[in-house]
Amino acid sequence: MSSLSLPSVAGKSLRHQFLGTPPLKRVPSLRKGCVAIISGLQNFNKESVAAVVTAADKGGATHVDIACDPELVKLAQKLTSLPICVSSVEPEAFLAAVEVGADMVEIGNYDSFYETGMKFSPDQILELTREVRTLLPNITLSVTVPHTLNLPDQVFALIFLWPVKLAELLEMEGADIIQTEGGKFSNPSQSGVLGLIEKATPTLASAYSISRAINIPVLCSSGLSSVTAPMALAAGAAGVGVGSAVNKLNDVVAMIAEVKSLANALRLERISVSEEVRTADL
Repeated sequence: MSSLSLPSVAGKSLRHQFLGTPPLKRVPSLRKGCVAIISGLQNFNKESVAAVVTAADKGGATHVDIACDPELVKLAQKLTSLPICVSSVEPEAFLAAVEVGADMVEIGNYDSFYETGMKFSPDQILELTREVRTLLPNITLSVTVPHTLNLPDQVFALIFLWPVKLAELLEMEGADIIQTEGGKFSNPSQSGVLGLIEKATPTLASAYSISRAINIPVLCSSGLSSVTAPMALAAGAAGVGVGSAVNKLNDVVAMIAEVKSLANALRLERISVSEEVRTADL
């Protein structure tokens, strides 16, 4: 296999500044308050992906998450200097995307599979994680814990009849980031702000529980908005991942506005936390 070093493209230093590490080194942590904009695991439409990447870049996101395809990676590189994550559930598919410059890989964003009735067990996710880490020992690896497991199972999985923490096992198998989900199939009973909070509750609950079981960052994803994104940080997440709130919009200007709203909400949250820490030190 040929070298997996990152290509010499404009903005590479920004990628490495965000990742906090030089090429071929795994990410020890995510910057607090990071915002990942997700185009969709099975969204291979170049026009659609370009719009999402542009919105992420112009709106103040910290990285983009796109379908695992080398051509999409090349397209994204032309549009942004943000770190590029590629998502798939096929380990070998990551090789070509990393070869052309993907900075991170993600096992997850399962929404399109749920719509066909397909679900992923803890055993399957652990095996996928092992395969990816064997193929790509140095790449930053994010793994989504499915919301189809009930909350105790997200933290504890029964494997070989021995109770172990799924999140801890993923960390032991080489995952660098754990991503949560759950909002897509949440059905709020209220409208307005109450509805937004209801919709985010499953992923926020997962972020709270899982972040206390592991020592690697948690990215809280699915069902979030500018109202609930700051709650993810309070729940223990390092940042948020947002997909349909952006990628389902039909206008790039609207997409940029939504990303800006999310980024500003988290920026204000970081400022508030920093001010509290500064005041406490006085």
